[in-house]
Amino acid sequence: MVSKVMAAGLRGIQGVPVLCECDLANGLPAFEIVGLPDASVKEARDRVRSAVKNCGFDFPLRRITVNLAPADLKKEGPVYDLPILLGILWASGQIPAVSPRQAFLGELSLDGALRPVTGVLPMALALGEEGVDTLFVPRENGAEASVAAGVKVIPVSHVKELVDHLRGEAKLQPLPPYDYAGRREEGPDFSEVMGQESVKRALEVAAAGSHHVLLIGPPGAGKSMLARRLPSILPDLSYEEAMETTKIFSVAGLMEPGEPMVVSRPFRAPHHTVSAAGLSGGGKNPRPGEISLAHNGVLFLDELPEFRRDALEVLRQPLEDGVVTISRVAGACSYPSRFMLVCAMNPCKCGYYGHPSGRCTCSEQSVRRYRQKISGPLLDRIDIHVEVPSVGYEELRQRKPAEPSASIRERVNKARRIQQERYQGLGIHCNSRLTPGLMDRYCRPDREGEQLLRAAFQTLGLTARSYDRVLKVARTIADLAGSEQVGAEHIAEAVQFRSMDKERFY
Repeated sequence: MVSKVMAAGLRGIQGVPVLCECDLANGLPAFEIVGLPDASVKEARDRVRSAVKNCGFDFPLRRITVNLAPADLKKEGPVYDLPILLGILWASGQIPAVSPRQAFLGELSLDGALRPVTGVLPMALALGEEGVDTLFVPRENGAEASVAAGVKVIPVSHVKELVDHLRGEAKLQPLPPYDYAGRREEGPDFSEVMGQESVKRALEVAAAGSHHVLLIGPPGAGKSMLARRLPSILPDLSYEEAMETTKIFSVAGLMEPGEPMVVSRPFRAPHHTVSAAGLSGGGKNPRPGEISLAHNGVLFLDELPEFRRDALEVLRQPLEDGVVTISRVAGACSYPSRFMLVCAMNPCKCGYYGHPSGRCTCSEQSVRRYRQKISGPLLDRIDIHVEVPSVGYEELRQRKPAEPSASIRERVNKARRIQQERYQGLGIHCNSRLTPGLMDRYCRPDREGEQLLRAAFQTLGLTARSYDRVLKVARTIADLAGSEQVGAEHIAEAVQFRSMDKERFY
């Protein structure tokens, strides 16, 4: 007899339905799993055998063959433990037949208890699209799986509970569907930052148009403090953004216990020793890297010149395309990576080049060599370069209350709504994603702005990419001002945000 139990696997961040087929045949006792399983799936044989015996069931002394279909999809992880166990019990007549509209996910302990697995949300969504209406998952994964609309989720703690439910002896209760109400977690606030009004303005513009930012200043000026407060002025996650971000965190195994969805924009700050694979993702079984974990949020790179050159160059393609593709011998998978890149660096190796105190001891050649660690093509892709000066004594002493993040976020949300209405139906939602064709339509400056931009292009030696960045930032500044036309004052402020071009750092 052949039993068939629905399960699911992963391809990138997308779930894939998997059919677990179990056959019991005459012959010498054996237990084989086929269908391109990895080592952790093959080890399910020992976990399943022990769980069956320790739960009081009979393990059949026959030739057992388990096929995980489709056979050309690499099967990874312990998520197939539970469906394999149920397939054996069904094929041996110890439990009634399982409906094809029911699916099962979970890792087994040796005594039959269920342990949580990663990637439950994308798998639940894929099973729902396949026609599954009831999903059984470990209790710790229940809240996350309940996010999938149209699927009744039943949490299970132990195999015995599940068998009693399938036999009709004791019913398990499903979880209520998750209701996403647009919540957000409050973090560090801009009201805690003394001074730095010009930098706050630059970050407000960056948040309004989702522009990349480079902060340059001496140690202790507040670069990291300002960057960590940027998420507090970003717009709330929409349901679609929250769902996509949650799928990435679920696959990476980073979901907080009891939190069904990611409700705040991610803030990722990898150490400067991170490898290129750590940023882009990868491994023998590819997993999302930092740039994908920052999707719909902020990727903060502190001490930018200290990062390895090959790691920084990995950012160039995702910054343009919003997606990173990882290719391996077994296949390729793509992860979304639309994030705000925020970088911080010192002006020189000692950190005090140009400081009023005159503490810098670096030679001009040393300063140039330090700054050249960052390639010109990468700097071209950063829209806003802003200098972060040291905070004066009077500003620190007076402790004047600064503008809170909520007030800044109101202006950012207003500008974002303008952009969403303007680009409705075009597949983009903010100014930083404008294509060259759309820029001709929406970013064309007036006559005075055109003259100013021409002078800046010739004086600063802007590249074509830098020219586009200035126009996009100017469009965002105009949106913050409520202006439909990009004027000279908007161009002037946007040009001021290209300090790396002005000082010819590369």
